[in-house]
Amino acid sequence: MTTPVHQLDDGAWISVNDQREMNISDLWQLYDHDFCACHVADVLAEGFVEVSVEGATVTARFAGQCINCGESAITGWLTMGTVDPDTETFRRVDPNSIHRPAGGSR
Repeated sequence: MTTPVHQLDDGAWISVNDQREMNISDLWQLYDHDFCACHVADVLAEGFVEVSVEGATVTARFAGQCINCGESAITGWLTMGTVDPDTETFRRVDPNSIHRPAGGSR
C-alpha cells in the first residue's frame, strides 16, 4: 500500500490520501525532548517543515515556540497518526496528549 502524504499551504497542513488531516495551530506538550530547557515543553506549532511515512505511520517535524520559556526551534520527529492498511483511513494522534519526539532539534 502506498500512502500519499504532502505538506500543503506553506506547511500549514498535512494531507494524507489527498485529505487535509492535520493543521498547524495546535499546542503540543513534549517530554524527553531537545526543543528547549523546559522539562515539559508546551510548543505552539507554527509550520510543518518535514513529513514522512514509514509503513503505516505518518511522522512530521514542525517549527514552533515554547510558550513557557519563549524558545523557538524545530521539533524532533513526532507521530501524527497511522493509516489503517485495510480501509486506508487516517487515525490522527491527539495533539493534547503528551508526546515524545524521536531525535532532537538542536
